[in-house]
Amino acid sequence: MTRRQHVPTRTCAVCGTKAPKRELDRIVVSSNSVVSVDPTGKMPGRGAYMCRDESCDRLTLSRSRLAYALRTQISDEDWTRLIASIGESVTIVKVR
Repeated sequence: MTRRQHVPTRTCAVCGTKAPKRELDRIVVSSNSVVSVDPTGKMPGRGAYMCRDESCDRLTLSRSRLAYALRTQISDEDWTRLIASIGESVTIVKVR
């Protein structure tokens, strides 16, 4: 008898869809309050997950919604760096 392996599930901070952890992008705020994309999924700090799916509302990424999920304020520099690393397919909604 073989055991099924546990697959961790996470929720997208933008649209609320639940998916396996490996199918989502992790955004992390480090101890020195720098917000960045975590490609490995192992960086220390508070993290939030976002879908890679094009049908997700990620296309209208809200700064306030992500800041709420990370429980921090996102500086202008971090925001522009984050949007650049996510990709040009994202349209920014300016909500503070």
